[in-house]
Amino acid sequence: MKLTKKSHACVRLEKDGRTLVIDPGTFSEEDAAVGAEAILVTHEHLDHFNEDRLRAAMEADPAAEIWTLKSVAEKISAAFPGRVHTVGHGDTFSAAGFDVQVHGELHAVIHPDIPRITNVGYLIDGGRVFHPGDALTVPDQPVETLMLPVMAPWNKIAEVIEYVREVKPQRAYDIHDALLTDLARPIYDNQIGALGGAEHLRLTPGASAEV
Repeated sequence: MKLTKKSHACVRLEKDGRTLVIDPGTFSEEDAAVGAEAILVTHEHLDHFNEDRLRAAMEADPAAEIWTLKSVAEKISAAFPGRVHTVGHGDTFSAAGFDVQVHGELHAVIHPDIPRITNVGYLIDGGRVFHPGDALTVPDQPVETLMLPVMAPWNKIAEVIEYVREVKPQRAYDIHDALLTDLARPIYDNQIGALGGAEHLRLTPGASAEV
C-alpha cells in the first residue's frame, strides 16, 4: 500500500491501482481528493472537511463515493444522491478495494465550555493504517501504521506520547501538523521518537512511503 501525505490531516492511500483519500480539508491542497474513488471524512471541522474539495473529486469521477458521519453527510449528500454513505462506530465496509472499520464516536475535548462533536476514525485493511481524526481513539486490534495527530488545540505532547504507547503501532506518521512550525518539529520528533515506543516518522506534503 502506498501512503502519500497531503497537507495537515489528509492522507492518500493507493493499492492495486485504486485510491482512497481521508480528510481533504481546508488546510490540504485544492486537488487533494481528485482522482480518488473513495473519500473518508472523520468529522465536520474545516481542517478535515471542505465541501469544495469533495465536490471537485465527486465531479471529476462520477463513480467516486464518500463515507462519513451524519453531520458531514447532511451537508453534502443532497448534491450527490446515492453516493454519500453515513457510518458510525462499529460499522465495516469496502471502499475502492480497501476494507474499512469505523472506530470512535466523539471529538477530543477542546475545552469544557465547547460542546463535543462526533468524530470517527478509520482502520484500513485490518490494521495496516489507522487514521483517528481528532481523537485519541484506540482500536481493539493491532495497528501497523498509526496516523498520529501530533499537534492540535485539543492535545499536548504528553498525551500524544501516551497515545502511541497505548496503540503500540509498528510506526507512527505525523498528521494534523499544519499549526506546527519547522522550529518546533525537532522537539516533537525527539520526544515522541524517544518516548513513544514506536518508530516515529514524518513525511512532507506530497511525499510517499510504502506501508
